[in-house]
Amino acid sequence: MDLCSLRPESRYGCPAADQILINRFYLVGYSYYFRQAKWALEIVDPDKEDMTEVKRRDKFRPDYRVPKAFRADLSDYAGSGFDRGHLVASADQNDTAIQNSETFLLSNMSPQKPTFNRQKWRQLEGAVRKLDDSEKVLETYVITGPIFDFVESIEMIGKKDEDGMPIPVPSHFFKCVLSEDINGKLKMWAFEMPNKDLDEDLDKYQTSTAHIEQRAGIVLWSNLTGPKMDEERNKINRMW
Repeated sequence: MDLCSLRPESRYGCPAADQILINRFYLVGYSYYFRQAKWALEIVDPDKEDMTEVKRRDKFRPDYRVPKAFRADLSDYAGSGFDRGHLVASADQNDTAIQNSETFLLSNMSPQKPTFNRQKWRQLEGAVRKLDDSEKVLETYVITGPIFDFVESIEMIGKKDEDGMPIPVPSHFFKCVLSEDINGKLKMWAFEMPNKDLDEDLDKYQTSTAHIEQRAGIVLWSNLTGPKMDEERNKINRMW
């Protein structure tokens, strides 16, 4: 039996990956080729009734479930000029200490430009939490990951040695959101953002879910089929 299919996060589908990392509160599809996640899938604030919040743990560490040859280490990021950018945001998962701590595994990180990570990307994460806080929304599913545009030159971090290869820096990041409201209606949003300093409004980076599937090379929400869901995939819904 596919254990991934038993998880609540994967209710609407789970994309393929070299290795599926099953955490307590989110899933990661890991890419051996890129030495980082291909995607990370979560339910934002899965216990919405619990108003307890714990402090941010800040315990960045390697994920030893990933084979050494493909695993990112703290030394890869040290002195690189790039942040260890969360895919599943720490603030999305802060009901318990272990829940928050798991978001600091390096399997949940991708190299991000510091200003991008700390400003526009953080703003997008906050916008998704604001959506989830709506009284009309029962659950919010989010899948996040890197995009590598090989038309452009790809930067690398980390040192090439006998134990591994450098880590490529994504040219863009995507975040795709699926909400289920109190009436059972499903709605999709999608964002693609360049990994650089950004100053435009968030809606400038909105796109369709179908566009992200092509750019990232993954199938999203694969359990949702039929003409209505196909139409939703091709929409550019406005979050505001």
